[in-house]
Amino acid sequence: MSTNHGDIFNVNPYEAHASLSTLESEVLWEYAKLAQHIRLLTAKTKELSEQPDQNLVARLRVLERKMGLVSILFKASVWGVINEQPAIDIPEQYADETM
Repeated sequence: MSTNHGDIFNVNPYEAHASLSTLESEVLWEYAKLAQHIRLLTAKTKELSEQPDQNLVARLRVLERKMGLVSILFKASVWGVINEQPAIDIPEQYADETM
């Protein structure tokens, strides 16, 4: 059972165990390979969570600039639509009578 972690995928460490049948050693080997896959996945997940993906950050910054531009253009178009509407006549009863 003193096999290297990389060897677990190639060599069955339980194969020569005297008290295990062939099926039992194969099952234990599959569990050992699964455990190693989970260790590798956990290490990679930890690595990704500790440092941001620089490619993703750069792409998100480009998207942020584009969204800012879209927001400005949208506000400008709304302002343009508002300014194109004709002024509403104020009825006589609401007119300023202070003059």
